Amino acid sequence: MAVPKIYDTEVRRETAILVSVITPENTETKAKEYLEELKFLVETAGGVTKGVFTQKLAYPDRTTFIGSGKLEEIKQHVIAEDIDIVVFDDELSPSQLRNVENELQVKILDRSNLILDIFAKHAKTAQAKTQVELAQLQYLLPRLTRMWTHLERQRGGIGMRGPGESQIESDRRMILNKISVLKERLRTIDRQNETQRKNRGELIRTALVGYTNVGKSTIMNLISKSDVLIENKLFATLDTTVRKVVIDNLPFLMSDTVGFIRKLPHHLVECFKSTLDEVREADILIHVVDISHPNFEDHIHAVNETLKELGALDKPIVTVFNKIDAYKPPVSEDENGEEIKVTLADFRSSWMAKNADPAIFISATDKVNVEEFREKLYEIVKERHIQRYPYNNLLY
Repeated sequence: MAVPKIYDTEVRRETAILVSVITPENTETKAKEYLEELKFLVETAGGVTKGVFTQKLAYPDRTTFIGSGKLEEIKQHVIAEDIDIVVFDDELSPSQLRNVENELQVKILDRSNLILDIFAKHAKTAQAKTQVELAQLQYLLPRLTRMWTHLERQRGGIGMRGPGESQIESDRRMILNKISVLKERLRTIDRQNETQRKNRGELIRTALVGYTNVGKSTIMNLISKSDVLIENKLFATLDTTVRKVVIDNLPFLMSDTVGFIRKLPHHLVECFKSTLDEVREADILIHVVDISHPNFEDHIHAVNETLKELGALDKPIVTVFNKIDAYKPPVSEDENGEEIKVTLADFRSSWMAKNADPAIFISATDKVNVEEFREKLYEIVKERHIQRYPYNNLLY
């Protein structure tokens, strides 16, 4: 009896190496953290990291971003390990991208391009797909030269006489036309969304905001008893999800928005501003923070900067420190060299002393202090409801 052949159907994951430049502004500590984030981005995109290269420079090289010696070192590693992609932690200029690709002869991505690829992978609705496509085209437009270096200008002769337009110029015009169409499509979607928001009645609106992968969707499911997608990946949620929540007969709306991240491409923020209208129009913001992350305070700052850019930083904000089950006290030394540990209780008391905004410490996965969070949310929504509708007290 013949033994049936067993075929390996597993798709091979693309291998990548990460590259970062350490400068006076981008310190070694910062660079290390950004590279960890970049590694997570590569995993989210479906790749696997096979090495990291850093170089200390006063400022990035204008031609190849990194020095020629480091570029040769990376080239040898790419050849030896059969690497598919080289990912730079900062946005490369069109000329840098072209020069590095010519030298290494593999696919070159920068942080912006990688994030755009992840957004394209996760976009599900017409709005998200349109926003991502618009951002991709805006990123691509100044980089067209790199794509057509193998083509010359159209030849003259019989049947070829005309405006003499190069392929690059033709593509640039097509992309500009497409960008115009996509912008108009987004304006139409925005008008439809605005109508939907008006039709939601007079309910108080809350919006979950925070760094990417902090557990906003888990909290959304917990409070609203819905089934929003949850994945341990960056940008698992792109489309804003709105659910009606009722706590002790008090109804209000809760929206789950796209997560923020440092070094987010500016044109991506611009394209997703329509999605973030839920944040701008919310009455109360629920800022979710992953307290188990060693640099969560930097994440808070990054989120606040984005909220400031959106003009939403002046709204009432409830800070929710999530993942207390995974919190590890940071260890430092005092002036006598003795070890100091900042416990969760220490941090909680210091945060409350420094900040006027209410803060809740929970674990959404283990459902720790969730009832306290619900009670605090009820109080804040109720207060806002009384301010807006002082004569409507039948709900509470």
